[in-house]
Amino acid sequence: MLARVGKLRRALSDNGLDGFLVTNLTNCRYLSGFTGSTGWLLITADRAGIAVDSRYVEQARHECPEFELIPIRGYFPDWFFTLAVDLRAVRWGIESQAISLAAYHQTTEKIASDRLPLQLVSTSNMVESIRTIKEPDELDKMTQAARLADRAFEHALSVARPGITERQLAWEIERFMRENGSEPVSFEIIVASGPNSALPHARPSERVIEAGEPILLDFGARIAGYCSDFTRTICLGEPDPTLFRVYTIVLGAQLTALATMEAGMTGEQADQLARTVIAEGGYAETFGHGLGHGVGLDVHESPRLGTRSTDVLQQGVTFTIEPGVYLPGWGGVRIEDTVVMENQRVRPLTNARKTLKAHAQS
Repeated sequence: MLARVGKLRRALSDNGLDGFLVTNLTNCRYLSGFTGSTGWLLITADRAGIAVDSRYVEQARHECPEFELIPIRGYFPDWFFTLAVDLRAVRWGIESQAISLAAYHQTTEKIASDRLPLQLVSTSNMVESIRTIKEPDELDKMTQAARLADRAFEHALSVARPGITERQLAWEIERFMRENGSEPVSFEIIVASGPNSALPHARPSERVIEAGEPILLDFGARIAGYCSDFTRTICLGEPDPTLFRVYTIVLGAQLTALATMEAGMTGEQADQLARTVIAEGGYAETFGHGLGHGVGLDVHESPRLGTRSTDVLQQGVTFTIEPGVYLPGWGGVRIEDTVVMENQRVRPLTNARKTLKAHAQS
């Protein structure tokens, strides 16, 4: 863990910061191993502490042996100032995307009124940029999460049948993953059938799944905190001509991106690989979201793959490739895999078969 803290310290030095306050709990876990629901890290050039209240003292002692344990009481402004001064750091970086506006105003107002020798400096993605490149142990956990998602898809195929509801099928998928080692799943599972599949982030409903219509399944497992993200679109029985055509175009777009994406591309360049195929198929206006996003401890993190993304796809980055076509009133198709950039090319972590026509069980 301290190797990761060392990377952050170098970033602090480059940005003229004396200390850094970590309030994002995912970043706390990444840097220290702490998995509690309340805690803060205080990092300076020569000290690394974890501040927790009485509920988490023993947990932090066990999970974060390399960090100085700092028991705290009261609200954030009640203890932060004393600690910040004791740590002899003046310019403190704060995570602008993780601290509330109210807490920021309370803190800056107290600094001004008490004339404290402190300065808060807003930062963005200081830790997240370090998290982008996955270490071998992280990649191993993500591979396990991906394999479990693959198995869950095969389970879904075995239980899907006309007459089952979206909510019932979603529960079958979640139950399978939890019973086979997943922590709480990466995100709320999507099972969207017929016209509902035209909603990219549909929620499972009591709608009864019918033969011949698109069924979009989007889910992910979580192993030791690390996520997978996976989508397949299937059909029970015979697909209609529109579904077959749309599926073929989306699959072609995804396979093109998988085969031609290279390290060093920007998110915009990668996105264009798939978007061109969909446009040539006549569905340019129906692919409204970006091609993908980073995956790790968060199911959505850097980098972003989209029409205006300047993020560079580097070696060791894990992300999704998920083109889609959505036709309101009819339905939609999306195909998604979690991948890693390795040896200058993309390697899929999820590998379940890409099958449209699933056996319709009676």
